[in-house]
Amino acid sequence: MISELKPSEFYRCKALLVHGGLLESKAAIEGMHSDRIFVDDLLSPTTGFIWLGSNNGFIFIGNEENADFNSQLNHHFNTVIKPDANKMGQTSFEAIGDHQKWNKTIKSVFGENLKGYNQKVYELQKYHYIQKHEPHFEQGYETVKITKSILENSGSETYRNIEFLQSKLLQFWPSFDRFLLHGVGYMVVYEKEIVSICLSGVVAGNVHGVDIETLPHHQGKKLAQKVTNAFVQDCFENEITPYWDCMDINEPSVSVAEKLGFRNKHNYMWYSVPFE
Repeated sequence: MISELKPSEFYRCKALLVHGGLLESKAAIEGMHSDRIFVDDLLSPTTGFIWLGSNNGFIFIGNEENADFNSQLNHHFNTVIKPDANKMGQTSFEAIGDHQKWNKTIKSVFGENLKGYNQKVYELQKYHYIQKHEPHFEQGYETVKITKSILENSGSETYRNIEFLQSKLLQFWPSFDRFLLHGVGYMVVYEKEIVSICLSGVVAGNVHGVDIETLPHHQGKKLAQKVTNAFVQDCFENEITPYWDCMDINEPSVSVAEKLGFRNKHNYMWYSVPFE
């Protein structure tokens, strides 16, 4: 029977993770974000999956050959997961294996014709950082560190689209306070408008996964590269390793990462699965 763990029980899944697995898996088990975990056995789990609190992604962990667990997945997703997902407007989900052996099992369980996508994972070490590629701003743009007063829009500087930053942050963190305690973030502002954001979207130990977004009408000005430089420099000052995760077909994202010196650590597949 597939059952859901309480957050205080997530530690029981630590042994299910593999070396070189996904940052999101580690962060979930550390209880850093708003994730949910389902397992085959509440006391001694051998197989499970993590429902990422940030999106419609599901990471499968542990023994991919657990026949009893795998045989229950379709029924569990359509009777337990689907109703909650539908309330959030989700009609499909992303299935991801914490290790590559899950790829075959995911297709066997959810359909051999699933469309798969290749994801690239990068990390940046201080000695690989290429600061010389940091672009110069056009007049009027400014980089600002995200602070408590900014998030509350209560400081000397307030921003007319503060909801852009607040909603982005709450996609990944259960509260502003949790982010301020464990995360790092910078933004680019222009005429009282927040136009680009770079922040810790997922954290496990001293590794911070980067999340970036630039408003469409300000794209093409290298703002993402500029704000990421500020983020990276803050990370290095605090002994933090920046981690970058993007689709291999996302050429702008790949370009920003590689210009900064990020090195491709490994790749993984994810599959788009419609709810029945």
